[in-house]
Amino acid sequence: MSNHNLDSSEREDSPRRSNRLISEKSPYLLQHAYNPVDWYPWGEEAFQKAKKTDKLIFLSIGYSTCHWCHVMAHESFEDPEVAELMNEAFISIKVDREERPDIDQIFMKVCLMATGSGGWPLTIIMTPDKKPVFAATYIPKGGRFGMGGLKELIPQIRTMWKEDREKMLQSADRMVAGLGRQEKKPAQALDVSALEKCYGGLSSTFDSQNGGFGVAPKFPTPHNLMFLLRYWQRSKDPYALQMVETTLQAMRMGGVYDQVGFGFHRYSTDAEWFVPHFEKMLYDQALLAMAYIEAYQATGKEEYASTAREVLEYVLRDMTSPEGGFYSAEDADSEGVEGKFYLWSAEELKRLLSTEEMGLLIRLYDVHQDGNFELGQNILRLRSSVYDAASTLNISLDSLRDRVEAIRRKLFSARQGRVRPLRDDKILADWNGLQIAALSKAARALNEQKYAEAASRAAKFVLEKMRTPDGRLLHRFKGEAGIRANLDDYAFTVWGLIEVYECTFEASYLREALLLNSDMLDHFWDGQHGGLFFTADDAEPLLVRQKEVYDGAVPSGNSVAMLNLLRLSHLTGRPELEEKASLLADSFSGQVASHPLGHSMFMCALDLALGPAYEVALVGTDGDEVLAEMLAALGSRFLPRASVVLVSDDMREMAEYARGLSMLNGRATAYVCSGYSCEAPTNEPQKMIDMLRGK
Repeated sequence: MSNHNLDSSEREDSPRRSNRLISEKSPYLLQHAYNPVDWYPWGEEAFQKAKKTDKLIFLSIGYSTCHWCHVMAHESFEDPEVAELMNEAFISIKVDREERPDIDQIFMKVCLMATGSGGWPLTIIMTPDKKPVFAATYIPKGGRFGMGGLKELIPQIRTMWKEDREKMLQSADRMVAGLGRQEKKPAQALDVSALEKCYGGLSSTFDSQNGGFGVAPKFPTPHNLMFLLRYWQRSKDPYALQMVETTLQAMRMGGVYDQVGFGFHRYSTDAEWFVPHFEKMLYDQALLAMAYIEAYQATGKEEYASTAREVLEYVLRDMTSPEGGFYSAEDADSEGVEGKFYLWSAEELKRLLSTEEMGLLIRLYDVHQDGNFELGQNILRLRSSVYDAASTLNISLDSLRDRVEAIRRKLFSARQGRVRPLRDDKILADWNGLQIAALSKAARALNEQKYAEAASRAAKFVLEKMRTPDGRLLHRFKGEAGIRANLDDYAFTVWGLIEVYECTFEASYLREALLLNSDMLDHFWDGQHGGLFFTADDAEPLLVRQKEVYDGAVPSGNSVAMLNLLRLSHLTGRPELEEKASLLADSFSGQVASHPLGHSMFMCALDLALGPAYEVALVGTDGDEVLAEMLAALGSRFLPRASVVLVSDDMREMAEYARGLSMLNGRATAYVCSGYSCEAPTNEPQKMIDMLRGK
């Protein structure tokens, strides 16, 4: 039963009665469905109630795996005293930032403008017509160390709204005006110097001792590594590759990696990748798997392939729905303690392992009797690579791996009996697009059919279950699909479809990529200034319509869209798509040129645009050994500026250039083109690779 019409005194008699959030799909909103705060979901009902009652709106934005969101909820939103203050003063709205990134983006910018910093939980107090008058992140229940608490803040703001409303409204108008001002920088020509400037910025912030960039806290930012791999290939600068390898090795060895169950935690709180923030996000797994796969293609080192396989094992084991889509995240907390699921005491480890196994664990994983972390607990991290350890211990690499794997399996089995962190089981189109891309890349590079099958299954799920009847994409699925798709949904899904085409060569995926890309251009393109808005032209009107190209935890939708446009142009031979990519680049060129370091995925797209880019058209039949050799040769190498199609009847319909291509001498044939000219066709895989290397 819902208490939609109950006042706070009635709720005190029935504390487990639900509020309006009980009908929502979001796991984050459902976490607050039994709060004594009279929460509303974002919607017209809340805004009309605010206008009718002449109350300000208390907007709280967070997500299900956010540690400080949990703290603020337990401390304040579950507290009857705070709830009574909030219910009297405000109409309170809860938003899941992962469901509504459009709302989150706008109000996070408000917080940055007002306070100079941002984060979650995000707290906004605004007028009934959505104009912000106050912004903050976490606010304690009571004031401490000079920081005002909710118990003091709420009465103050309520009094100001009653007695000094005009001043508040003027402040809100100034905030909205500032929000609507877009910094305009003159367009600049983007050439190789932009790539060099981005490389220089990464070099200057690189931590040569620990890997990664900058100081604590350290975030993975795999798109930086993907750019550096492209820069290394272009420039042959060994330091670019060294930065990538040092970082990938340090992250895999660190506590930021789950050494028992695999997968990466969100970030490291220190410079050494040791103490993580323990939540796990799907997008990190996808992007990091891609970075390790590309490093494997670039170097041939099995350790990178092995890490990619482990990350994908975690995703397929723990983050995959029965229908084939991928869940969003796992919490940092279990039983109310951050990291509890992942920590080990020395005594517990001794009970689980033999004396010999315990000795090896101490030697390899930095385990201490008194713990290497808080309260006598240990975070498992590798002290040296297994390669170095095998040499030091004077045993074979295979033997050491087998012994380490036996230990890991024992610990994994024991850990399965613990209370697991909460899993956020909503399925998001944008993050699924990234994971589809990662699995597809792995299928090609590692020649693993199971990854291609998982990518295809997820792609079909998104295409069949997460669209409107007229084919428009939807953002979220949980039992049913809903919420209009944003730019990232389109751009990342198209990215995934391009990758799944290049690993399965099922032309239907390329056709769907073209259709969704066309929808994206129809509904998100800025016809006046170029570039793509984050929200569609028929989406819910918000304070402003955002248009971003700066990379965050995930690459920007505009950068990925630019890369997609270029790749689709090369795959289909349609010059108008490349022209659109050029217009998109021009619209952001001033901003990007002034700060390339913040736009590393845009730099990946620019690397492709500057070329040389290659188109490889293969003509052959299933079971043809030469065709299989050609595909294996292409998949195992790092060829980021090469697009590959398998000529079929469907491809001949989509790509005019493919219509005249046929097998040479009755055998599988490769046609390699670059810069609007083609080499002589060949039946030899090595000759094909030589052409792609400019030989």
